[in-house]
Amino acid sequence: MSVLILVRHGQSIWNLQNRFTGWVDVSLSRKGMEEAEQVGKMLSHTNIDVAFTSVLLRAQDTLYEILKHNVYCQQYVRVHEKNQERYEHFTALAGDEAELKIFMSENLNERFYGDLQGLNKDKVRKQFGAEKVHQWRRSYDIPPPNGESLEMTAERTMPYFHQSIVPQLHDNKTVLVSAHGNSLRAIIMHIEKMTPAEILNYELATGAPHIYEFDENLQITNKEILTRVL
Repeated sequence: MSVLILVRHGQSIWNLQNRFTGWVDVSLSRKGMEEAEQVGKMLSHTNIDVAFTSVLLRAQDTLYEILKHNVYCQQYVRVHEKNQERYEHFTALAGDEAELKIFMSENLNERFYGDLQGLNKDKVRKQFGAEKVHQWRRSYDIPPPNGESLEMTAERTMPYFHQSIVPQLHDNKTVLVSAHGNSLRAIIMHIEKMTPAEILNYELATGAPHIYEFDENLQITNKEILTRVL
């Protein structure tokens, strides 16, 4: 049996300020750190084999807070996607057996919001109209100006998922992914076989890890969403 745990990062400072964030590298808010800590307590006795995250701090800080509370994680090493080959040619030492690898890739980044990044969402609605902004945010294939649609986000996220994450699941590992609402929705759409309309209406809350169990054919045998400290 393999396990996939998907965690949306905690509230960021720009989430709190109601601004479009995208690829701007803002930090977690105080509430976001508390949410990450809560997830850490939920998963404290889950033996995580490998972790993946984006190159953005809010996703990484959420992951590190989770691992800080994990009783099985004694040490970890961060492996940047571009430097992966340089790391992997080393032969691990006996003392590295407890080392949990964290792979970081911009393919797991949040949707790129283009010209909207940094702008207040209410002000953008006044400028462009609520209907147009709703179309940019909630349609599957219509991007904001110079930004990405959810479809475009999936086009970079899913090849990475199949190349890097799926092999870990085939090895019956427990995989933790700390990323963003839209990159995670792309993954959920695939593994749950959702339509574009279904995934657009799917809300992925912060502080609520999604846990999927798979059989040997990577068919989902169980899904659980944790919403409180156990």
